[in-house]
Amino acid sequence: MSTHRPQQQPVSCSDRRPLISRRRLRVCHECDLVVALPSLSPGQKADCPRCGHTLVRRHANPAERSLALALATLITLALSVAFPFIGFEFSGIGNRIELTESASTLIGLHQPLVALCVLLTVIILPLVYLLSVCWLCIGMLLGHPLPRSPQIARTLRHVSPWMMADVFVIGTLVSLIKVVGMAEIELGLSFWTFCGFAVLLLKTTQSVDKDWLWFSLDRTGMAPPGTRAGLTASEQNLCGCDTCGLVNDIPQTRKPRCRRCDEPLHPWHGINNQATLALLAAAIVMYLPANLYPIMVTTSLGSSSPSTIIGGVLLFIQHGDWPIAFIIFTASVLVPVSKILALLWLCYVVKQEKAGLNRMNRIRLYRITEFVGRWSMVDVFVVAILVALIRNGNLMSIEPGPAALAFAAVVILTMLAAMLFDQRSIWVGANPKNNDNSKESNHA
Repeated sequence: MSTHRPQQQPVSCSDRRPLISRRRLRVCHECDLVVALPSLSPGQKADCPRCGHTLVRRHANPAERSLALALATLITLALSVAFPFIGFEFSGIGNRIELTESASTLIGLHQPLVALCVLLTVIILPLVYLLSVCWLCIGMLLGHPLPRSPQIARTLRHVSPWMMADVFVIGTLVSLIKVVGMAEIELGLSFWTFCGFAVLLLKTTQSVDKDWLWFSLDRTGMAPPGTRAGLTASEQNLCGCDTCGLVNDIPQTRKPRCRRCDEPLHPWHGINNQATLALLAAAIVMYLPANLYPIMVTTSLGSSSPSTIIGGVLLFIQHGDWPIAFIIFTASVLVPVSKILALLWLCYVVKQEKAGLNRMNRIRLYRITEFVGRWSMVDVFVVAILVALIRNGNLMSIEPGPAALAFAAVVILTMLAAMLFDQRSIWVGANPKNNDNSKESNHA
């Protein structure tokens, strides 16, 4: 077991110690292996010895660090909302918008659901997350949790996947490149503070140590007596909480909940990916109108020109903007299609003893699929920004097309499908201590 102290030095979790505190036992939610956390120093992390999933990542002064980052991020968010975002001018005619207008304009154009997606992912959910981190960290620094801290801590896990400030920045850059060829662009103070906001938000989410946080909220939580590291939780009739990490007995109730955070538990009852398949089927259905109908309609000098996703890619190619065409094609076509196909293949292959990639490569494919899914929202954000920015009546204006809502639904459905896919099904039949074969052991 490594105890070196370089930055982000991985520490292998092991069950070789004769005495293991039940407070140190955790269940890897990706492969269901029960592991014992070693003593970690700041800058170290603990990885699952079977699948390589990072269980814990320690930071120096975690409460002070997270609170400082959260407060700095809130300041940049306030500045981003208070000042002009971007503007353009063409032949004496132009427009300047604020950040919130990317959503409010969509409401006026009868696209309230798309506006809600933009507002939630870019402003509201990040705000909720940051305020929650501040509330929790202040309680830690005072030496006692503030009221409702456990309930607030539960929200962090559910909110974080849907925060897309970084994706919105990319969408803004794509929008500016599309406009810069025909007008003079003005970048407001809000644009620069929002870029800082996106970076600081990412740093804040990375600074939150979920394991330390829940231990600070409840120091009495322990794994049940007799829990053994090196075996899967399911074969010991146990289940790890995905929210707080506590190892739980599986009670004889229809809907078991965690003893510490009261989140629903998901005991292993065999391979069941019906929810994932249903969501993927819905995503496929929505993907057809998302590509067949226009995603936006451009009006110039009284003449309207609808543009589909593929049409927009071809337009960028015709203008010589190959990098932007590649970004849009990747985010709007390649990523959604690849994600749907990858999840469908994983749902099929987990029921096969020997088919395709080995288990380590399957879990890597799943991680990539889960990570890239949110970036498909780039096209939705491009539409939101251009619709708000270019509003000059018949002279020049852009309106959202019916495909905008359909494509936003595709992104949300595929993200939910990836979240509901049970990664533990990938490891069915594998040796808990080694992996299913020596080749996979070399990757672990």
